[in-house]
Amino acid sequence: MRKYISFLVCSLFLANGAIAQDNMAPCGPADTLSESLSANVDAESRCFELRMYTAEPAVDNVGGIDNLHQRFREEEVAIFEKHGAEVIAVWQRLDNPNTLVWMLAYRNRAHRQQVWEAFAADPAWEALRSKYPVPLSAEVYMMSATDYSSLK
Repeated sequence: MRKYISFLVCSLFLANGAIAQDNMAPCGPADTLSESLSANVDAESRCFELRMYTAEPAVDNVGGIDNLHQRFREEEVAIFEKHGAEVIAVWQRLDNPNTLVWMLAYRNRAHRQQVWEAFAADPAWEALRSKYPVPLSAEVYMMSATDYSSLK
């Protein structure tokens, strides 16, 4: 059942090379946000995305956190950067060793959409995903920097 849910989550993001964006929260500079969201957001904030991927345990060398790390190490980060995302950092959760946490930054929400569409359509991503299939669940948080944050 978890593999099906993981497949469904990935399908929502990557189906037919398109990204399901309409239901995602806004992010980016204050002027792109509603009045209620922009009160404490910096006028120049980028769009930040925090993603937590919890990998299913490896079965017959398919899946597992080590394969997910290898996929990121080998090319996944580079593919995102090639399409214009800034990968701020990638972390290993210590309280949940099956979870990889990473943060990306984009100019704004529209730029995020462009990056994900280009990433999903990239043959290098398809080859990498085929080489390292990792059923996973994802938590995604969209954020804008506050007006007093040093990272914008």
